[in-house]
Amino acid sequence: MRNWGAIWGLIALGAAQVKYSNEFLKIGVGARAAALGNAQVAMAGDATAGYWNPAALLSAPDYPQLVLMHSEYFASVAKYDYGALSLGLSSGQRLAVSFIRLGIDDIPNTLRFYDGNTYDFSRITKFSVADMALYLSYARPLRDTSLSVGGSIKVIHRVLGPFATAWGFGLDAGLLYQRGSWRIGAALYDGTSTFNAWTFNTETFEQAFLLTGNAIPQNSIEWTRPSLRIGAGVHLWSERRISVVPMLDGVLFTDGPRNVLLPGRPLSVDLATGLELRYRDWVALRVGATNFQRLRRWDGRSYLSFYPTVGVGFRLWYFGLDYALANFTGFSQGLYSHLISVRVDFHPAFTRRLFSKGG
Repeated sequence: MRNWGAIWGLIALGAAQVKYSNEFLKIGVGARAAALGNAQVAMAGDATAGYWNPAALLSAPDYPQLVLMHSEYFASVAKYDYGALSLGLSSGQRLAVSFIRLGIDDIPNTLRFYDGNTYDFSRITKFSVADMALYLSYARPLRDTSLSVGGSIKVIHRVLGPFATAWGFGLDAGLLYQRGSWRIGAALYDGTSTFNAWTFNTETFEQAFLLTGNAIPQNSIEWTRPSLRIGAGVHLWSERRISVVPMLDGVLFTDGPRNVLLPGRPLSVDLATGLELRYRDWVALRVGATNFQRLRRWDGRSYLSFYPTVGVGFRLWYFGLDYALANFTGFSQGLYSHLISVRVDFHPAFTRRLFSKGG
């Protein structure tokens, strides 16, 4: 029994892709964002802004805020977890720390299961494949308080069990303009082209590769080219108990043709849109659409395809709970996932109660 194909595939997937390097960072964070089709570059208003648009961190409350998210993909095989903490600084500045992990755990390693003579189940071990990123984000207002700027430094760590690891580094930058009920935002991701430096532990799989005639992968560097997201949103009837918030994002990729609405060389354009219906800050209903594409039927005629998203949010005192049903894998409209986010606002009144009870 030589079940090495899955391991080779994971190694190839992690190291051979250059055009789609670090795609796990394009899935998005936060159940609210997912329900709104990820149209968040202008409308992120909590700690998740460190990911979507660091300049939008100034839209978050002045007090500390914690956001946690969990979702699962491919019939719960892959786990996607996210956490962010935002903090207020002096002079209206704001700081946030975010962490993302997309991983598959408990994968059987059968490379040593058969030694050429005997099969031994005790030699089967397990390993994990994980993509991780740590964001450190900062935002500040300009002299015109309607305009804010921000940036994120991100450190990337990718692990393919005992077989390979990669470390990477990148920079994001953002702008946010607010005028009345309107918000316009822009974020440049991987502005300096994010790199991943791969190191292969060839001794863990070299013998199996040589026996089957496969090429031994070499240490290498892959690059993620810049992308630009621009979007806008508006709060309609915000003075009333019920408000409607439409939003639209456009994403410009610089790495050539992609399977998006407007593929091109060297630029491709994708769209994301969402609509939020709020009752005060207590309840929110959300719908969205993402992954727009022009597809062809069997008879040659083209049609517009997209993935709809839906969700709901609740807020009670200093806690928020958001839920979304969405598909950002890009593989099939049947591969929808449930996303859940929890938000905790450390309002001064809440922290006083918390520490007074703790004392």
